[in-house]
Amino acid sequence: MTKVIMDATAMQRALTRITYEIIEQNRGLENLVIIGIETRGAYLAKRIAQQIEQLEGSKLPVTNLDITNYRDDRPNTDSTNSARIKIPITGKNIVLVDDVLYTGRTIRAALDAIMDSGRPQKISLAVLIDRGHRELPIRPDFVGKNIPTSHEESIKVMVNEVDQQDQVRLNQV
Repeated sequence: MTKVIMDATAMQRALTRITYEIIEQNRGLENLVIIGIETRGAYLAKRIAQQIEQLEGSKLPVTNLDITNYRDDRPNTDSTNSARIKIPITGKNIVLVDDVLYTGRTIRAALDAIMDSGRPQKISLAVLIDRGHRELPIRPDFVGKNIPTSHEESIKVMVNEVDQQDQVRLNQV
């Protein structure tokens, strides 16, 4: 069974709200960097950066982060952990963006990758969906929607750039 819990309009509203919250908490955007966790978090990060540019007239550095080699639940295929961030992050305020926050393991991997690339001043977390069930003490700073789920359910965020539609679905496993 699949249920649509956010359509394109609801996703846009949630991202707009997150964008305003990021602007409000980061007065003076000159030190801000947006990093999106691949795959769908990267597209959400680009959308947030574009909205900030439209609202504030400031073009922010935005980049993607592949955390595959930092995951603790998959075999490490590259011992060098080559997820280097291509832009300077030392001393910067980073907003890390992902589509779904569940156990926190993806975010932990992303934090490890970020720290291997530099020493930011501050890291904030923005997620479109927070579904609970944390295994690690990780809490988002910006949330599009809280959707309490059971372990027998899954959340699928679909973005136009990859899936040809914007939608969030709740699936029974």
